[in-house]
Amino acid sequence: MSAQTRSRLHTHYRVTRNTLVIDLGGLRRTLSSAPQGGGFRSARYILNHQVEAHPVSGPNMRSGGWGDPARYLRRLAITLGAKGKGLSIGLMTAVPMKQLVVSCERAGGIWVDCFATVGVTNAVRAGEWPERQIKGKERPIVGTINLILVTNACLSGAALVGAVQVVTESKTGALRDHGVPSWTGVSGATGTGTDAVVIACRARGEGARHPYSGTHTVFGAMIGRVVAGCVARGLVKATQWEKSQESLQQ
Repeated sequence: MSAQTRSRLHTHYRVTRNTLVIDLGGLRRTLSSAPQGGGFRSARYILNHQVEAHPVSGPNMRSGGWGDPARYLRRLAITLGAKGKGLSIGLMTAVPMKQLVVSCERAGGIWVDCFATVGVTNAVRAGEWPERQIKGKERPIVGTINLILVTNACLSGAALVGAVQVVTESKTGALRDHGVPSWTGVSGATGTGTDAVVIACRARGEGARHPYSGTHTVFGAMIGRVVAGCVARGLVKATQWEKSQESLQQ
């Protein structure tokens, strides 16, 4: 059974105050590497908040800004109406929300919605030593690929982990296809130093159960396709944005 890629999503979302706010419509099982609400947990809201690329140090930074991302994002969730203790997951990015990319993959009554913000100035190849400076060049502190996937399927614990694996493989493949290098100049970046992934699925009994999600499964193929497409489109937007910033500085 072939899958179909569509831009129309099944998941409700809005962009307000430089923040993508995804409302899952109820508690969903999630697995993520998010700075706020990461790990295995149940959540209703997922936030992807744009922060300044070059923040100015000051009292706010010491008392709950980037110095404590989880605290900052929890407060933001309350401000934006994503209320309920422990019900939100929060991400940060310096990528403008106008560069948000969304897409949906469908097959056999199952759908996977993908939300992506793509920045690669902080790109790195897995295994490179985490240097702060190389040959006088400072490591960028921003440039992140945040990927959020929401599905109406019910994934087992193993399938949730497998979904993260396939997301990462697909993202890396897209970066390789587009020749994205590490910030150090090494070829073949596999991601950035601050990437985050969120997978949200239905609870047991609320959707078709999938014990596995690897690349030999239809569900894994759906993930691979929707992520590859979103990252590719995100890279185009990132390149356009970088060129616009360079022209403004000339």
